[in-house]
Amino acid sequence: MRIRIEACDLPGATCGPGPDAPAGHARVQVGVQRRGRPGELLGLVSGGAPAAAWDLDCELTPAAAGPDLFGPYIQGPAGGRFIYLSWVHAGDDGTLTLFRRAKLWLSAVPPEVLGAAAQQGALVGRLGLTDDRGGPRCASVRPPVIEWSAAVPARPAPR
Repeated sequence: MRIRIEACDLPGATCGPGPDAPAGHARVQVGVQRRGRPGELLGLVSGGAPAAAWDLDCELTPAAAGPDLFGPYIQGPAGGRFIYLSWVHAGDDGTLTLFRRAKLWLSAVPPEVLGAAAQQGALVGRLGLTDDRGGPRCASVRPPVIEWSAAVPARPAPR
């Protein structure tokens, strides 16, 4: 199965000052964090892009507590799976520094949507990446902030 994350309304390539960064952040980018490798980010996209999308391979397996998702970009224990969208800024030397993460909770996918996604081949999450204050969306993300649906994959999953 595939998980596709489709994002719109990115906050911009700069992020204003805050408690964690009095000078703010420049050259802001967002990508999907690989499980167990926080420095490995899939599909980095500028925070100033009009939209972003990521395709993730996963397996849906039956479990006593309900279907469970596994894959290289799926984090957390059974019953508490999620995907991290990691916000980084690039230093003058190109070094990427994590400054925020959004946790897309897979446990919040409605069971009927997950079942339909298993049948059709893809689970799609759509969300805006600008928070209510105009900054990068972070913290826990559940519906209605993210909308989950089932779809037929547009192309075969990469291997």
